[in-house]
Amino acid sequence: MSNNDQESNKQKLWGGRFTGETDPLMNLYNASLPYDKIMYHVDLEGTKVYTAGLEKIGLLTKQELAKIHQGLEQIDAEWANGTFVINQATDEDIHTANERRLGEIIGRNIAGKVHTGRSRNDQVATDMRLYCRDILTKKLIPFLRNFINVIISRAREEINILMPGYTHLQRAQPIRWSHWLSSYATYFTEDYLRLTQVLERLNKSPLGAGALAGHPYGIDREFLSKNLGFAEPIGNSLTAVSDRDFVIEIMFWSSLFMNHISRFSEDLIIYSTAEFGFISLSDAYSTGSSLMPQKKNPDSLELLRGKSGRVFGEMCGFMMSMKSIPSTYNKDMQEDKEPLFDCMTTVEHSILIATGVISTLKVNKEKMEASLTMDMLATDLADYLVRKGVPFRETHHISGECVASAEKLGLSGIDKLSLDQFKGIDARFNEDVFNVFNFEQSVERRDAIGGTARSAVLKQLGNLENKLQ
Repeated sequence: MSNNDQESNKQKLWGGRFTGETDPLMNLYNASLPYDKIMYHVDLEGTKVYTAGLEKIGLLTKQELAKIHQGLEQIDAEWANGTFVINQATDEDIHTANERRLGEIIGRNIAGKVHTGRSRNDQVATDMRLYCRDILTKKLIPFLRNFINVIISRAREEINILMPGYTHLQRAQPIRWSHWLSSYATYFTEDYLRLTQVLERLNKSPLGAGALAGHPYGIDREFLSKNLGFAEPIGNSLTAVSDRDFVIEIMFWSSLFMNHISRFSEDLIIYSTAEFGFISLSDAYSTGSSLMPQKKNPDSLELLRGKSGRVFGEMCGFMMSMKSIPSTYNKDMQEDKEPLFDCMTTVEHSILIATGVISTLKVNKEKMEASLTMDMLATDLADYLVRKGVPFRETHHISGECVASAEKLGLSGIDKLSLDQFKGIDARFNEDVFNVFNFEQSVERRDAIGGTARSAVLKQLGNLENKLQ
């Protein structure tokens, strides 16, 4: 084994035990720096607080701590401005890279004290929580809140537009376009609230748990937790180093959110077809065909729909990695970063694209309202008789007879039946039956909580805005 190889192994955090050369492929297979280097800042912040904790219990002097912090700030600047030079032989992960560089800046004697009592097990668990907290608080939560507010704003502005509501992709009853918007704003607000709960659970500190058994020098874990902005230390050192439930929760949350985004996208894709023509996407979120010049494809929405499968697959894959490993830290857990990072980036971009789509699309009010047909008021016809004291099960049957009779007579809708024809089906029909055939009135009758009447929709939107506070 060459001197260079020996020196390389010494610089690895685990290298003192080993004298043999590592297979070069194993070095590549083991390395995580290509993807975990994005955590450089939180790794340095964690080390700042940890070394302050060491100084607090007398394991570092104030002068040593000052030098360490100065060195850490220089490393942070190097990463930020792109001048950090990676040592391919020794820098297997962000923790090794930062500590190696710190030794070059302030000397290895002082830098060698930084890891006292700390393991990469509690270090990486801390970094992961800090990084996820940053992404959730600085990106996902505010981006999602803005997305929901854009939907709510559009719903308020376009509350007068009526459209068909669908079940089984068949026209069912008239609703407000704003009611449709509010339905997805409701899904996404529940996602928003769930994400704040995930944030609350992940915001706990593993630092000071050591490799698995705890800290041998009595470090103040409450001090570490507080100074890193965590709510509290994790109460069991075995759990602290091995818990990845927060990773799974973020990926599960992402899968559920992307499921909602996928359904949202599918509706808009359908509504944008020539057969529907309810909406038109902005050119910024559409593409053309390489062959057919007339085409305007909803690629943004199709990608949103497609990436939901990607996110769900990442969650499933990591769940399979975690399901059978024994307690505390195992190297399998290194498989958390790539799917998690990709998952969070995919969700971040998806929120931003969805926000752009919904804020720029155009609504074809005339096409939406032209798609309303009188057969959609068959339930209103049944309700008309209910208000006269007829049991609903009976009125449902009578209304069905009216629909069948209009079809048999070749009429364009049930509103074209004459009063005599209505009375021929049921004598309790009177002249006021024709008041039923008004889409606006149909919508306005549904004014109970959650309904599609103007007042009900505005109440929904107000409630959602309150939840977002």
